[in-house]
Amino acid sequence: MKNIVLLGGNGYLGRNFTKNWLEHDKDSHFYVLSRSDQNQLANPAITNVKVDVTDEQAVLNLIPDRIDYIIDFVGAPSNDPQEFENLNQKPAHVMRAVAEKKNAKAMGFIGGILGPKKFTTVKKELIKYLQSSSVPLAYVEPTLVYGAGRKDKMTRNVPLLKFLGIFSTKFKPVLVGDVVEELRQKLIKFG
Repeated sequence: MKNIVLLGGNGYLGRNFTKNWLEHDKDSHFYVLSRSDQNQLANPAITNVKVDVTDEQAVLNLIPDRIDYIIDFVGAPSNDPQEFENLNQKPAHVMRAVAEKKNAKAMGFIGGILGPKKFTTVKKELIKYLQSSSVPLAYVEPTLVYGAGRKDKMTRNVPLLKFLGIFSTKFKPVLVGDVVEELRQKLIKFG
């Protein structure tokens, strides 16, 4: 049985990642850590844990002794400096520390190449920081992720971005299924 820890795995990408993984590998158990333990997925292979994912010791206290993979799904732009740090830098630092202490096979991370400059710059810096760990890093850097029922302000831009994507892959939107499958494939190479 593989133990997989998701930081912030209750959101759009985390839920789709969990569904995808379980379709391919039923011999895994997910520990979904978030501020709320409210997950739309109900499955005996998922344990939802309410915890502050920016608190390394709290995370360590609530996960099993042996973990195979840990993935950081927390991240979003914010104009508030403290909130920005809590949504981006701190979870990545906690993931690396936990992965190293638990001897995980690999870490997973979602970068970003579309969005405010500060956000995309920090995502790139975090990838470099995570790559310097003794634990291997699997990451993806999507543009706008859509599909699987996502309907918000950003997804209204999908038609325009599809057109712009003809000229630059930096703008081409990607289906959530493709993003999570790419990340899964990269992670299992370390397994």
